[in-house]
Amino acid sequence: MTEAGLHGVFQYLGNQPIAFILLAMALGSLIGRLSLRGVSLGTTAGTLLSGIVVSVIAQSAFGITYSIPGVLSSFFLLLFMYALGLRVGPQFFAGLRSGGLAFVAIGIIVWSLNWIICMAGAWLAGLEPGYATGLISGSYTITAILGVGQNAIDSGAYVPPPGISPEQIGANMAGAYAISYVLSSVGIILLIRYLPQIFGHDPVADAQSAEREFSGGDIHPAPGSPDALTFGFSPYDVRAFRLTHHELVGRCVSEIETAYPSMPIVHLLRNEKPVDVTSDPILTEGDIVTVRADVHDLIFTEGTVIGPEVDTPEARRVPLVVADIHVGSHSTSGRTVGELTAAINGGVVVEALFRGGHELPLGPDSEIRFGDTVRLTGTNASIQKVAQGLGGQPVLPTMKSEIFYLALAMFIGYVVGTLTMHIGGIPIALGTSAGCILMGIFVSYMRSRNPSFGGPVHEGARNFLQDFGLNAFVAVLSANVGPKVVTALAGDTALWLALIGITAALLPPLIAFWVGIRMFGLNAVIADGAATGARNSTPGLNAIVDQSRSSIAAVAYPVTYAITTVLALIGGYFSMILS
Repeated sequence: MTEAGLHGVFQYLGNQPIAFILLAMALGSLIGRLSLRGVSLGTTAGTLLSGIVVSVIAQSAFGITYSIPGVLSSFFLLLFMYALGLRVGPQFFAGLRSGGLAFVAIGIIVWSLNWIICMAGAWLAGLEPGYATGLISGSYTITAILGVGQNAIDSGAYVPPPGISPEQIGANMAGAYAISYVLSSVGIILLIRYLPQIFGHDPVADAQSAEREFSGGDIHPAPGSPDALTFGFSPYDVRAFRLTHHELVGRCVSEIETAYPSMPIVHLLRNEKPVDVTSDPILTEGDIVTVRADVHDLIFTEGTVIGPEVDTPEARRVPLVVADIHVGSHSTSGRTVGELTAAINGGVVVEALFRGGHELPLGPDSEIRFGDTVRLTGTNASIQKVAQGLGGQPVLPTMKSEIFYLALAMFIGYVVGTLTMHIGGIPIALGTSAGCILMGIFVSYMRSRNPSFGGPVHEGARNFLQDFGLNAFVAVLSANVGPKVVTALAGDTALWLALIGITAALLPPLIAFWVGIRMFGLNAVIADGAATGARNSTPGLNAIVDQSRSSIAAVAYPVTYAITTVLALIGGYFSMILS
């Protein structure tokens, strides 16, 4: 392709930011899959690097500076944060109860070490005013720190020394921010991804252990969680038998279910044609009856009770579903699982019982109360009938997602995140991303108590929002940061900025992680999640989630994230004053 043709391609990407985002994500996905001795960047870091390379080439070779509106990247980030909050809600409060003090300590360690390294490094290197604040902002990947630093100048809290203008200080902040941001964004992803292995831990095994710990020993996923309605192992099976036992011939289905409650009939074939079992038909010799019961009973007893087992596909083609039902009938309250099981038929099996989002031991004497959630498996028609008796609507697997509740919850989280308090002239806010993840946690937490809360949420859609939102955010970021890298890379200053920035970005979470696992005895994946939250690194969180094959690391993330966001803004303000 000619130079003019290349110029046209890069110009097109500048004129069409959506095309740039999609290209950066596609290239990033390819780069992220590449592995060198088992080490890979992952899709998020790959997207960041590919976007920066494209934007730097456009700037240096063709003089084209990309600029994508920040509102676009903010929206993508908020989608990611809310979707992630939905994933970890039930575990967040359990994690806060079990590791709150450790999380606070990790947050303070990461923030204080970062601030000290940036301030001391800038002083030892003899860097001009503004560089330290930019280093803090970039190494912490909190752009708002640049804002509080500029506010210190504009308000007169900091007076520049003779010979240096406020504009020059602003340029110093931007240059330090650009270099340290890029290096720390990539570096923190790699560090967080492999931090457990560095200290000899298996992230997958530790994540599974943490999930068991924070679920309180629960065997089944909490109601409303992504895996709640997955059909897992069950000792019950569907089998078909040809009716030859004369004691059953001439009796209706309801009579047989009363006489043999462990042999519920879920399907009936007569002359190879299905018969509606809900009409309570009378059985005739030669009928093929399909039952759902304990496998042991089906193998060793039902053949002698009913007749020989048959391999008739149509008879065994009985779709079963998993459903959660929120008990809304006071008349049901006080009944035991054994009494409920005796009252239901049609092959419906009680799989689990939850109260307040926590699984209860399941046995015939387990008491069901108003507000509990009962998990059932069986045919859809039978479950609908049981749900009426329990006074609730069955929550079934769905391909739908409720947009109204998603948008409303994100709106509330966004508004809460923008609420600002001014303390000593320093604007303090929770942050919109923290607001949205906390709303996602709240919705998920409430769903664990009433799975119908917030409408249906399809796990595939939630997972797409999580992955697409983060990578699109990173692609926009790469376009806007890339051009600043070109202007900041000059002389020994750039080398100092790179050295100080990467040290401030990686050393504090490394030390905090060690403190978490050695002094507080935290699970390695939980400590990793706390460290990446303390570093305000959403891509880092995604890295450990991917590496551990679990979202449990996000349990600690919002706690340390919220603490250090406030501390980092205050620290950024004083770093400018002390320059």
